[in-house]
Amino acid sequence: MKSQIHEHKKKYSHVSKLQLSGLLLFFSFSIFGQNYHQYVNPMIGTGGHGHTYPGATVPFGMVQLSPDTRIDGSWDGCSGYHYDDTIIYGFSHTHLNGTGCTDYGDIMLMPTMGEPTLNPKEYSSTFSHSNEKATAGFYAVKLDKHNIDVKLTASTRVGFHEYTFNNDGQANIILDLNHRDKLLQGEVRIINNKTIEILRRSEAWARDQYVFARIEFSVPMQINNVRNNGFAPARNTDKFFAGTQLALSFSKKVKKGEKILLKVSLSPTAYQGTRLNMSEIVDWDFEKVKLNAEQLWDKQLSKIEVTESNKDKLAIFYTALYHTMVQPNIAQDIDGKYRGRDNQIHKAEGFDYYSVFSLWDTFRAAHPLYTLIEKKRTADFINTFLKQYEQGGRLPVWELASNETDCMIGYHSVSVMADAMAKGIKGFDYEKAFEAAKHSAMLDHLGLDAYKKQGFISMDDEHESVSKTLEYAYDDWCIAQMALILNKQDDYDYFMKRSQSWKNIFDWNTGFMRPKKNGGWDKPFDAKEINNNFTEGNSWQYSFFVPQDIPGMIKAYGGADKFEAKLDEMFNSESKTTGREQADVTGLIGQYAHGNEPSHHMAYLYNYVEKPEKTTEKVHFILDNFYKNSPDGLIGNEDCGQMSAWYVLSSMGIYAVTPGNPEWSLTTPYFNKVKVNFENGNSEEISAETADNHKKYFGLNHEERTYGFAHQLIIPVPVIQAESKSFKDSLEIELEHPDYFGSHFYRIVYNSEKGVPFKQYEGEKIVLKETARIDARFAEMIDKEASRSNIVSATFFKKPNNYTIDIKSKYNPQYHAGGPEGLIDGIYGTTNWRKGDWQGYQGQDFEAVIDLQKEIPINYIASLFLQDSRSWILMPTKVEYYISKDNSNFTLVGTITNDIDANEGENIIKNFPFVKGMTAQYVKVKAYNYGKLPEWHQGAGGDAFIFIDEIIIK
Repeated sequence: MKSQIHEHKKKYSHVSKLQLSGLLLFFSFSIFGQNYHQYVNPMIGTGGHGHTYPGATVPFGMVQLSPDTRIDGSWDGCSGYHYDDTIIYGFSHTHLNGTGCTDYGDIMLMPTMGEPTLNPKEYSSTFSHSNEKATAGFYAVKLDKHNIDVKLTASTRVGFHEYTFNNDGQANIILDLNHRDKLLQGEVRIINNKTIEILRRSEAWARDQYVFARIEFSVPMQINNVRNNGFAPARNTDKFFAGTQLALSFSKKVKKGEKILLKVSLSPTAYQGTRLNMSEIVDWDFEKVKLNAEQLWDKQLSKIEVTESNKDKLAIFYTALYHTMVQPNIAQDIDGKYRGRDNQIHKAEGFDYYSVFSLWDTFRAAHPLYTLIEKKRTADFINTFLKQYEQGGRLPVWELASNETDCMIGYHSVSVMADAMAKGIKGFDYEKAFEAAKHSAMLDHLGLDAYKKQGFISMDDEHESVSKTLEYAYDDWCIAQMALILNKQDDYDYFMKRSQSWKNIFDWNTGFMRPKKNGGWDKPFDAKEINNNFTEGNSWQYSFFVPQDIPGMIKAYGGADKFEAKLDEMFNSESKTTGREQADVTGLIGQYAHGNEPSHHMAYLYNYVEKPEKTTEKVHFILDNFYKNSPDGLIGNEDCGQMSAWYVLSSMGIYAVTPGNPEWSLTTPYFNKVKVNFENGNSEEISAETADNHKKYFGLNHEERTYGFAHQLIIPVPVIQAESKSFKDSLEIELEHPDYFGSHFYRIVYNSEKGVPFKQYEGEKIVLKETARIDARFAEMIDKEASRSNIVSATFFKKPNNYTIDIKSKYNPQYHAGGPEGLIDGIYGTTNWRKGDWQGYQGQDFEAVIDLQKEIPINYIASLFLQDSRSWILMPTKVEYYISKDNSNFTLVGTITNDIDANEGENIIKNFPFVKGMTAQYVKVKAYNYGKLPEWHQGAGGDAFIFIDEIIIK
C-alpha cells in the first residue's frame, strides 16, 4: 500500500489533496452552482453559550451586518446577539463569531419613527423570532415598536440595509457611535444630504481599533437630533461632528410602505478607502446583492459536498462549514491597503491581509481544514502573520483589528506555518516564517525565560504554568519540523529537545500533568480542579496534550494498555469539575470537555493504541449529541470556527491530532459519501462503505520525512520534595526521579555563595536549618557519555519568628497561599496573584489573630493587600488592628482607610501600616470586604474578593 501511495503521489504531485488508504478515489472538476446556502442556519449557536451571530456576511468578509441585542458586555453577549433576548438596539457592521471576550459592534444604525431619541433604551425595539429570518448572506426582522421591516445583506466590504416603514410619519435612522465598547475618537462628516463619512476609533478587547465608514442613503435625509460632547454645542446644520460622545438622527417623512435603503462601506485605513470599497455595490438593487452573496456562499460551501437525506444533519454540517468561513476577515481595502500592527498604513503585495486570528483555538482543527480547501488563503494568513511580525515585533497570538490582545497562551502561529510547510503549501517565505517562529520561541516573556532555563514553568514563574509548558513544547516541535524542512540541523536538535519539556511536569506516580512549586509538586492535588495552573481546564483536560510525542506519552503512562485504561477512566469519570467555576468547560463526557478546545483531539488517541473502534464510538457520540440544528446547537463557544471545524473534519472521518505532521488520524465517516473539491479543480470522494478504519493514518509525505524523535531524549528533572517552603527550626528535603537507576546530584547554596560543587544524592534526607537554595539535577550514562537533566532549584526560608496564626475567615481553596502560615512566613507575593502566593476571601471580611507566643513590645503592624478589579479583587474598605494580652479582650489600636479607587485598572499592592508603641501577645487583623461589585463593573452585583498575603509585626 505504501508503494501505491508513493506512485499515486508522484502521479498527482501537482495536487495537494487527501490520500486515503483503502478509500475509493474519484477525480472530477468541481461544478459550483448548487444551492448549498439553503442548508445554512445562522441561528445555530446564537443560544446557549455558542456566542455566534445571525446576521449577513460573505465568506471571510470585512462586514458582518447583524442585530445587537446586548450592549452590556456580558459573556453570553460577546457576539452582540443572544437568542434569549427580546430587544434589538440596532444593527452594527462588525461582529465576532463565538469568542469568549466582547468587542466589535461598529457603526450601529437603527431605524425608528416619530420624535427621535438618542437614548438606547428608547430607540431600541422589541422583536419576535417568528418575524425573524436568517440565511447565509441575509437577515430580516420586524421591529415591533414602529412596525418597521428590516432586511440586511452584504458584499465583502459593504453592508446593505433595506428598511420598510409600514406606517405614515417621520422616519428616523439613528447612528450611535457610543455603542458597546468605549469610543476614543468619533467623527461624522456630512458630505451631502445623501452621504456621510465616519471615523470610529474605539477601545475594548482590541485596545485601539480604527473603523472608517461611508454611508450612502437612497434618498435625501436631514439631521434632526445630535448628541455630542465636542468643544462647541452641536447644531443640526453643522457639517462636521467630533467627540467621545457622538450620535445623530437622520430623518425623512415617509408614506406607508415606503422604503429607505442604505449602503455602508468599511475601511480600516481612511475615508478614501471607504469611497473605494463602496464600488463593490454600484446600484440600489437589494435582491441582486442578496443573490450575489448567496452565490458566493454556494461556491464556497460546495468545496465539501455531503450526501445525506436527513435535513437536520445537512443543516448542522453546512452551518458548521459556514462558521469556519466567516473569519478570519479580509482587513484591506480593494487596493490592498491595510492598517498594520504598527498602526501605519501599508499595501499588501501579492497576498491578501486578514484579521481575527483566534489561534489558541483554531490551530487545532480550523487551520488544518483550511490546508485542505483554502490553500491560497492559508498562504495569505501566513503572509499576514509575517507582516505582523515585521511591523509589530512578533507573531500574532490572538490578533484582532491589527491589535494584539495577548489573549490565551502559546505561540500557535508556528503550528499554522509548520502545518502548511509540511503539506507543501507555497506562496509564503519559508525562511522568513522560520525566523519569525524562532523569534517567538526565544523571547523571555510569559514564562519563557524559566522554560528555557529549567525545561518547565513552575507556579513560582508564571500562572497557568502546566498549560504553558505543554503548549510551548508542542509549538517547539512545530519549529523543529520547520527546521527539518529547511535543513537547519542545529535548530532542529535544539527545538526537538525543548519539545520534550512535558516530561518535566508529568508525575509518573499519579499519571497526571501537575503544577510544580518551588521545585516539587504543588499540594494538595485534585485532577478535577480548575485553577490558575491550567488554561480554561484541569489536569484531566491537559494530561493528554502531547500531540508531538504520542508514543512517548503512551510509554510514560506505562504502555498501551495502561494508556487505554487512563483514557477510559477520563471518559467514564464523574462529569463534574471542582475548583473555580469555568463557564468555558462544557460538554462533559466524564472529564472530557468538548465545549472547550484542549479536549478536542482526545477521542482520536485510541487510534494510537490500536483501538479505532473506541475512537469511532466517542467521535460519533459527540457528533450525535453535541451538535444540533437549534439556537443552542453548540455545546460551547464556537471560538472562530474551531468548534465547527471539529465537526466538519470528524464527520469526514479525519482529524489532525498533530498539526505540523501531514498525517491525519482516521475514523469511520459520519456521512454515506463526502466529496472534497480542491482549488485546482480536482476532487476526491470518501465513502463510509469503503473506509478502512483500521488504518491509523493517511498522509502526504509520510515516506519522506520522520515526524518524531530522531535524536537523544531528554532526562526529566528531579523533584525536590519538602513539607513546605518555609520552616521554623529545620526542614527535611528529599529528591525523587522516575529513573531510579540513574544518579541524583545536589548542592546547597547559602546566601548566594558561588562555586558550590554538586555532590551525589544517595537517598539520604537533606536537612536545612537556615534559609538556603537547593539545586538538583539528574545524570546517567548513555553509551559511555553522561546525559544530564536541566538544573531545578528551590529556595526554602527559615521563618523570621515563631508566631502562629488563627484565621477566623474561610479562604477560597483556589487561593490558599500554602495555608494559614503563608501569611506570616516572610515570603511576599507579587502583582501576578495567579502564581498562588495570595490568600483570597470572597463575599466576607477577613479576620485573623496572630499569637506572638509571649507578650512583647510592638512598634509596627502592617498587612499587604492586592487589587485587580478586572478579576473581582478589590482593596478592603478599611483595615483595623487590635491587640490583646489574653486572646479574649481585644482593644482597637488603629484603623487604616483605603484610598485606592476600585476602578483602578492596574494590579496594585497596598500596604496598610500602623505605627505606635504598644505591648501585647495577640494581634487581631480585620479587613472589611468591598461588598457587591458596582454597576460599572462587568460582574456587577457579584461578591468582591479580598486578597491578602503578608502580615508584618515588629
